Amino acid sequence: MMTADDAKKRMDFLVAEINRNDILYYVEAKPVIADADYDRMYEELIALEKEFPQFKDPNSPTLRVSGAPIEGFAQVSHDPPMKSLDKCYEKGDLLQFDAFLRREMPSGAKWQYVVEPKIDGVSMSLLYEDRRLVRAATRGNGEIGDDVTQNVRTIRSIPKPLPDTAPETLEVRGEVYMTRDGFVKLNESLDEAGRQTFMNPRNACAGSLKLLDPKIVATRPLDIVVYNAGGVGCEGFATHLDMLAAFKEWGLPVSPWVRTASTIDDAIAAIDELGRMRHDFRFEIDGAVLKVNERALYGGLGATAHSPRWARAYKYAPERVETVLRDITVQVGRSGVLTPVAELQPVELAGSVISRATLHNADQIADQDIRIGDHVWLVKAGDVIPAIDGVITEKRTPAVLPYVFPDKCPVCASEVVRLDGEVAVRCVNPGCPAQLQRRLQHFASRNALDIKALGGRIADMLVDKGLVKDPLDVFTLDYDALAALDVGEDGAHRRFGRNALNMKSAVEASRQLPLDRWLFAMGIPNIGVSVAKEIADAHEKMSDLPDSKVLAEVLENSAKKGKSRRILPIKVEAAKAVLAFFGSAYGRQFMSRMASLGIDPKREARAEKATEGPLVGATCVITGSLSRPRQEYARLIELAGGVMQSAVSRTTRYLIAGENVGAAKTSKARALGTEVIGESRLKEMLGLSAALSAADAAEPRAESAQKPVQDMLF
Repeated sequence: MMTADDAKKRMDFLVAEINRNDILYYVEAKPVIADADYDRMYEELIALEKEFPQFKDPNSPTLRVSGAPIEGFAQVSHDPPMKSLDKCYEKGDLLQFDAFLRREMPSGAKWQYVVEPKIDGVSMSLLYEDRRLVRAATRGNGEIGDDVTQNVRTIRSIPKPLPDTAPETLEVRGEVYMTRDGFVKLNESLDEAGRQTFMNPRNACAGSLKLLDPKIVATRPLDIVVYNAGGVGCEGFATHLDMLAAFKEWGLPVSPWVRTASTIDDAIAAIDELGRMRHDFRFEIDGAVLKVNERALYGGLGATAHSPRWARAYKYAPERVETVLRDITVQVGRSGVLTPVAELQPVELAGSVISRATLHNADQIADQDIRIGDHVWLVKAGDVIPAIDGVITEKRTPAVLPYVFPDKCPVCASEVVRLDGEVAVRCVNPGCPAQLQRRLQHFASRNALDIKALGGRIADMLVDKGLVKDPLDVFTLDYDALAALDVGEDGAHRRFGRNALNMKSAVEASRQLPLDRWLFAMGIPNIGVSVAKEIADAHEKMSDLPDSKVLAEVLENSAKKGKSRRILPIKVEAAKAVLAFFGSAYGRQFMSRMASLGIDPKREARAEKATEGPLVGATCVITGSLSRPRQEYARLIELAGGVMQSAVSRTTRYLIAGENVGAAKTSKARALGTEVIGESRLKEMLGLSAALSAADAAEPRAESAQKPVQDMLF
């Protein structure tokens, strides 16, 4: 039996721990414990508060929804409050919920259950006035949230104007999430850039929404599911299903999976069905939501300070397993970033045997105090990426010592550095063999020099055999000898053959590629496709870059701190990276080698845009199937003086609609005042024959490019 003093101490501890973890989870998006461990603390606190009510904190986390507004955003009051749902973990809890409803319902009342996925994202309120989105706010603490309207406007699936069939004023609530595939790609790009990666899609979503730059948020793969009414606009719906149907009709994204059940047994069967397919959705789910379908019964059931009484969240048992961390190995990426990898005792998790998991960076190891020899919990972040969810410290022995991150490259033994503002530790030796293999692959990639015959396996072989010691060596290879290279696998022999000739042709063709393609191919940190284009547009040729006055001015402007300065599109980090590259010993060697090869890539020639005509200054969006590739039409529109947009907005003049375009999309465009035209009208406006001649003179057609043999293999 627990004494009163012990109970008071334990309750104070639980309140402090829950509050601390709320901040880490909801505000900083950096959780340090598993959801199941948090939930156990929460349930323990509820039980102790019932047993010892005299010690209940008036600000207990059990009386409020977790979360807090974030500095930098305006605050929004929620009316009614955005409540969360009471959670249950056992089927018996669902039976008790059913028994509670039977006790509390009016005599003779009949109802259905609705079962929906419990999406693991960020709760959001959307407010429409005059059928236009005017505010989006996070749940925050339930009473007050953060105004993140500008960020949420970047989510393309959210209708900005609602159709005329929707109420003029409407508030709906839902869950913003990051797609699983998008989460993987985002982490890959962050890891490659040496920046902090996210632990799971939920944290990636929360971290994205709190960014202060909507342009960056727009690049994040965010989406939303709307599943509930807010304070206004949904009063007339008899059932939850009717409301969801209306949401869908109004263009609001709703759950792709919903089931109804007449009995609690049928509802439990639906929850089990959802559990079996939980990994098939594009979003991450951690449970099921069980609701009463008949909305007229909600008022009689009422709500607590924390949650409505007419719904429950059933949480699936976390899919995590215990294993042992046998070792930590460190890999070296293309840009020199050192990435630690956990070597695990093999264990089965979510249908596959896992023996390795990424640890992302040195900070994660230190923050979680991960040590070789530890027993750890293993999960799949986003049900995709194996990740260590926590350390089982009670099983740690005195022989298990803190991990010391290497201060030298594990491949070339060069010193490693940690740049200001980065979490990454880098090897800065450009001759490092580990970097060379990945740099060579990048050098030949589609958006770089597009050497299709030079795939990952061939790049590895060329480096391993010493045939390539720098990416520029591809210009001096003996391609006749390369044709005889054995590229077979698993003991089977296969000559590189004609692929060597295709590779040689692609290499020679790359001499004529524009400066932005070359700049991207060089693999300079912080230089992606769009940044490379911005820098290239400001310079005539590559040989201008080492002593670039433009890049120097970017750095000079950054130091003026608000003083009068010229605004340039190039970011400071990009300017620093390019100047550092050309100022390094390797950069000087690279330029010397380029000169000896007779290569000095030029800025891409631009055809002059039209100064008169029906498309000059017109903003355009293309949708549907057309007789020519969209990219080609986009190029022609820009040559005719038009401006391309990715989505219809109030500023869009023309929506060019091809085949297979839904009526909802064209109706939405017309409601915004956008004129909808077909492909034939576009051709008339372009004067297509003349436009094609001008475009082809400025840029060769893709069909004329050399097509490599067996490009799917190499």
